[in-house]
Amino acid sequence: MNLAYDFSWIISVCRGYRCLKDGHNVSVHNSLKGLHFSTDVSNSSGSQGLDKDDMESMKYKLLVDCGPDQECVTGGIVALGKFDALHLGHRELAIQASRAGTPFLLSFVGMAEVLGWEYRAPIVAKCDRKRVLSSWAPLCGDVVPLEFHVEFSKVRQLSPRQFVERLSKDLRVSGVVAGENYRFGYRASGDASELVRLCEEYGLEAHILSSVLDSKRGGGGAAGGSKELVSSTRVRQALAVGDVNYVAELLGRRHRLVLRVPEDFDSAAEGSKLSIPRSCLLNQQPKEGLYESCSLLADDRLIGPCNVVISTSHVHVELEGGPGQLLAKGDYRHVGIDLGG
Repeated sequence: MNLAYDFSWIISVCRGYRCLKDGHNVSVHNSLKGLHFSTDVSNSSGSQGLDKDDMESMKYKLLVDCGPDQECVTGGIVALGKFDALHLGHRELAIQASRAGTPFLLSFVGMAEVLGWEYRAPIVAKCDRKRVLSSWAPLCGDVVPLEFHVEFSKVRQLSPRQFVERLSKDLRVSGVVAGENYRFGYRASGDASELVRLCEEYGLEAHILSSVLDSKRGGGGAAGGSKELVSSTRVRQALAVGDVNYVAELLGRRHRLVLRVPEDFDSAAEGSKLSIPRSCLLNQQPKEGLYESCSLLADDRLIGPCNVVISTSHVHVELEGGPGQLLAKGDYRHVGIDLGG
């Protein structure tokens, strides 16, 4: 089912506005590609400090983590699509949009609940998205894309015209970027050509990009086949069959598996080995089996090369080269494992 509201990138020229990001105030300075961001933790407010009028106003706003003024993306370029995997196609949208402003990721919250979808683990762990977006900065005018969210229930019923109208009047963006297969509006009734027409009507720029294809493989990840669209679905399919090298090709980076370190975890007793329950996984893992030539990280600190076995109950990691020194208990919150590539 092709859903319209799986868009996620907003590119902004956010001149001098104060935007909320992860509960902190983010100051945006200068203009266009020279923008720089600073985080002022001491002035963090989140939803605290809002009066009743502000709280009431928030009920009708699209950006749930931007504050009542909704000025975080004013004047920018909105890149539209589904951005759960942050794959090569998503990166191309961000690059195109960054040429006219500063890239912002606009993700939807509450889609599964509204649509009755069965829960699926995210492809990118929530705590790892900032790292991935930071890696795009050299291609986006040396600006790290920031992330904001829209409550899906607030836009689900909008017609294509109403959707573009809200982008124009509520978020006050200056244009959009989308892929050629993009669908939007209630029941995905609008396509890319209608997006261009409506944007012209509302005085917005519209840039439609050709689909990004994989470089080496065809359907099902088989080598030598015809080129296929890079998509989040293909990433999930490749993970399901354990083809982590193909996953790395689609993502443009190694897939990082992230696990929360349990409170009773103690790596010291294992020396160069550790085992963490699969219940601690924070994103989608590949199929069960052995994965060699991986990299182990504690939070974002590289520990060393390793081999990994994913069993029915645990993720087992062994550092290459024999006994090694793992970090002591309590030194880190997450374990990362880079697979493939």
